[in-house]
Amino acid sequence: MTADFSRPRRASLRRTTAETDISLDLILDGQGRREIASGVPFLDHMLTLFAVHGFFDLILQAKGDVEVDDHHTVEDIGICLGQAFAQALGDKGGIRRYACAHLPMDETLARVVVDVSNRPFLHWDVAIPDPKVGNFDTALAKEFTRAFCQHGGLTLHVDLLHGENSHHIIEAIFKGLGRCLNEATAPLDSGLVLSSKGSL
Repeated sequence: MTADFSRPRRASLRRTTAETDISLDLILDGQGRREIASGVPFLDHMLTLFAVHGFFDLILQAKGDVEVDDHHTVEDIGICLGQAFAQALGDKGGIRRYACAHLPMDETLARVVVDVSNRPFLHWDVAIPDPKVGNFDTALAKEFTRAFCQHGGLTLHVDLLHGENSHHIIEAIFKGLGRCLNEATAPLDSGLVLSSKGSL
């Protein structure tokens, strides 16, 4: 099937549960414009980097039970963002599908590899030294990424090659993820589905 890239690939969704209320608008073929208010300031920073380095236009508003902790909000935003990518990509026809980014951040080097395959899987080999960056629980970086790849239909491998500063490590991963997805979702010259099966 030949993909139609003449119109912007976009998605809008709303997710409301007893724990979170999230609205999200995504344009894949954007310029990195963003309006992000998740209620979790460190996640706002990371999603800003993701949007800028992926050239995605992202509007996100979220309210969650952060008085308990940030877990539900962070995970549910990962779910919504993954669903938005899947919705915007449709049948995934005509995209490059694969991408790899090595992202340096001072002493840190992270490798992010993606296959937009409709086969969700996360490999995460990342040792983050500190349990907190400010008020942010660093274990939630993996929870966000797992929810995102499961609901986006992504095979994702994230490896920390080296690094010492927890902020730098998470930042390199989010920047690398943005760069990878920008490349992997770009159109193929042929416009065909990059699979011997004929579909993803």
